[in-house]
Amino acid sequence: MADIESHTVNEEKYYASSRVGDFELSIDATGAEGPMPTEVLLADYASCYTFAFRAGAAREHDLDLGRIETEASADLDEDDDIVDGSVAFTVHVEDELDDEQVEALIELGEEICHVHAAVHEGTHADIDVVPDAF
Repeated sequence: MADIESHTVNEEKYYASSRVGDFELSIDATGAEGPMPTEVLLADYASCYTFAFRAGAAREHDLDLGRIETEASADLDEDDDIVDGSVAFTVHVEDELDDEQVEALIELGEEICHVHAAVHEGTHADIDVVPDAF
């Protein structure tokens, strides 16, 4: 059994309901009934990076940081794929940091963030299709 699993159901058009553990996500490729997959990816990336930024500050620099708010943006190409190199985060931190601390925490955030690692290592799914399943 895998360490993490999800179950996604799509009955029509481009809306899906995904379950991860006890949580349900609504995702819509058109953006009409929920966030688009690329929007979910951007939000997941920003959340993971924010947690990693905080963890690096605590572990390596004994800093609390207080409140953190991360604004994330990305450009989409004509196929609605995220343009490589267009993802940007603006991390607002309550605690006062000098330039050296900021640079160190940016690097630690990238080292610790699991989504960053998956995106930059080119994670690829092994896919099996089961016809006549229902």
